[in-house]
Amino acid sequence: MKRFKIAIVEDDEDERFFMVDAFNSFAGFEVVGEFGNGDQLMAWLGKQADPTTELVITDLNMPGKNGYDIISEVRSKYSGIDVVATSTSSVDATRNKCLAMGARQFLVKPDVFIHYQDYVERLYQLLSPARSSN
Repeated sequence: MKRFKIAIVEDDEDERFFMVDAFNSFAGFEVVGEFGNGDQLMAWLGKQADPTTELVITDLNMPGKNGYDIISEVRSKYSGIDVVATSTSSVDATRNKCLAMGARQFLVKPDVFIHYQDYVERLYQLLSPARSSN
């Protein structure tokens, strides 16, 4: 089983707790960093000589650098890191904007925190076929 090294960016502490817990309990992911906004993520990435992070999971609406900023900056500065945007919004225009900006995937957050396990499994299924063909 491929194991993705991920960083999670979510400003809601409770939501971040449940996300990290769900990703850590699934064998296909290893959480290597968790951050409250894009400023913190970019500062952390900038301090690493050779980032091992393969994937950034980011909320869209946050103070400081938001999810759109993260998609743009990570895509331009770190070609080896993919970005998955996540939001409570299921509006097609939001999804399409994220994908057009270069996000690898866009997933709607679960309504209930305890459903993050299903979210994590779904994300792994979406990522795995493309990764295994490389």
